[in-house]
Amino acid sequence: MRLALKEAGLAFQEGEIPVGAVLTLDEELIEEAHNLREVSKDPTAHAEILALRKGASKGDGWRLTGATLYVTKEPCIMCAGAIVNSRIKRLVYGCKDSKAGGAESLYNILNDKRLNHQVEIVSGILEDECSKILKRFFVERR
Repeated sequence: MRLALKEAGLAFQEGEIPVGAVLTLDEELIEEAHNLREVSKDPTAHAEILALRKGASKGDGWRLTGATLYVTKEPCIMCAGAIVNSRIKRLVYGCKDSKAGGAESLYNILNDKRLNHQVEIVSGILEDECSKILKRFFVERR
């Protein structure tokens, strides 16, 4: 999660909402990413999506079976759908997103039994630090 927070810091410096993501497989780092929506002018350039795209491109296919995704903030519904579709084994995130959370807060997409894959969720890791960087960003923007 510390690496994901480092990525969130990079996003902050670039004027992006400070969310960072790290993808691992068997405790080995596969990819790091942070939000780039403003820079790339791409509404899908969330940290999670970028990490999943880069991670899948390094493997034999689109499935990231067995991988863990660390994210500083609870994924939105778009990212939650991508996590399910990529067959991630486990999501570890810092702070909840009460306004747009797709993993637990508003929706429980990752464990919806109607879908073909469910994801183990661990939340609250470095929650205060993950929350503080987001709050600081929005205070400075106002």
